[in-house]
Amino acid sequence: MKGIYLDPDTKVVEEHFAIIYVPRRQRGRFPEDCVRLVESEQAARDGANPEKKLYPAKVVGPSRSSEGLRLYYLIDWLD
Repeated sequence: MKGIYLDPDTKVVEEHFAIIYVPRRQRGRFPEDCVRLVESEQAARDGANPEKKLYPAKVVGPSRSSEGLRLYYLIDWLD
């Protein structure tokens, strides 16, 4: 999560639990169309399906990239 910092005075970039669609778990950032935010760690774990390449994670974001994409950055995989 290099270069992303949380500002305690705003709610623009926050930590979230999520289910991420990813073919290989080697990346550290994901476009928002690959990330589904969920309410809790348990919801992320329950929604995981490795056969469909859906993995539970804790992420921070969204953050806008230089290309104009909204990205989420991986904090940790939950499995």
